[in-house]
Amino acid sequence: MSRDQGQAQHRLSPARVLDLDPLLDDPATRIVVCCGSGGVGKTTTAAALGLRAAERGRKVVVLTIDPARRLAQSMGIDSLDNTPRRVKGVEGDGGELHAMMLDMKRTFDEIVEAHADPERAAAILSNPFYQSLSAGFAGTQEYMAMEKLGQLRARDEWDLIVVDTPPSRSALDFLDAPKRLGSFLDGKLIRVLLAPAKVGGRAGMKFLNVGMSMMTGALGKLLGGQLLKDVQTFVAAMDSMFGGFRTRADATYKLLQAPGTAFLVVAAPERDALREAAYFVERLAAESMPLAGLVLNRVHGSGAAQLSAERALAAAENLDLADGPDDTPVDPPAVENLGEPRIVDQDGGKAGLRNSPDTYGSSEPPATDPGSGSPDADQLTAGLLRLHAERMHLLSREQRTRDRFTALHPEVAVAEVAALPGDVHDLTGLRDIGSRLAANRPELPETTDV
Repeated sequence: MSRDQGQAQHRLSPARVLDLDPLLDDPATRIVVCCGSGGVGKTTTAAALGLRAAERGRKVVVLTIDPARRLAQSMGIDSLDNTPRRVKGVEGDGGELHAMMLDMKRTFDEIVEAHADPERAAAILSNPFYQSLSAGFAGTQEYMAMEKLGQLRARDEWDLIVVDTPPSRSALDFLDAPKRLGSFLDGKLIRVLLAPAKVGGRAGMKFLNVGMSMMTGALGKLLGGQLLKDVQTFVAAMDSMFGGFRTRADATYKLLQAPGTAFLVVAAPERDALREAAYFVERLAAESMPLAGLVLNRVHGSGAAQLSAERALAAAENLDLADGPDDTPVDPPAVENLGEPRIVDQDGGKAGLRNSPDTYGSSEPPATDPGSGSPDADQLTAGLLRLHAERMHLLSREQRTRDRFTALHPEVAVAEVAALPGDVHDLTGLRDIGSRLAANRPELPETTDV
């Protein structure tokens, strides 16, 4: 394929196509986990899949771990919390859509209340160390996400649970949470803190006075006497629950490996996002997690893809040369302005130059000398040709980036969604995204590749 032909491709052409409707319709599919790096449309993808599944007759709950408010706003809900809330305006027959956002502390409180007697639960909930742990201890959010997912699945109230995870490296913590929790609960520090409670009578006092006094004295200097006391009280109160934590975490981990679970890696056709996606694909394979495929969001397109960047720039230069005498300033070729840092996604899903007020597809003509009046047809055409060349270079770069990913992971099926002209902020927008996901092609004007 020539360079012109490569740049004329107006959309990516994955070797394997991800067909999402059969996945959503299959009664055996009970959990869909959307993961990926930040800012690639993970939350929107999760909400759109949940809405589409609901409108195809399934009872769905979407669980977001991302504290951003986009999900609630797009579903017409003032706010989301730890309780699933039904979304109004769902079309179709028989389906329902519910949404919720993980409240880490409230989930931890619910576990304590459910698995401890009232007196012990009250002691735990009022313990200062517990309050710090439940509000922001490292790894607590990911473990509580596992707990909440396990709770939702155990209730068997929904046909499908769609999980929106934090950015991918944090989502890896989502997978690691059960192992980390087990290591913490089985660690030497916990055993030391539990030892006085596990040894009774004079023997226990003797053990404490001889060996433990040295250890607790050292810990007291390190942590502070009151904090050490709070930790010991917390550990003693939680002792009977530790085994339950491990058991439930292991059960949820096995649930993520089960055939009824499907992972979707979400990315944009950008180098960093697809590098994260590749890392996650490899990690899922290592953990025997079922990967359904890759959702590639914000794929750019062109309605005039048969015109290559080189031909567009050559035509623009010819128009400039024919436009006036030799002393007429001629713009330098736009290709000089197309280095990696120069192209950015602007508001509205359009691409343009950081130093240019124009964006591809703008209804405004290129800026001209204020003293020269309106640009003539040749000047306007030359400007539009250069904008088109910029877009074709962007498409070519996206193609190369996607090709690198598929070369590394040819087994991964891909679904694509075109870059949209604006943000998704309601059910209509989510429904449109769902349709684009199911159609597995950008909805662009018909063109012919050359």
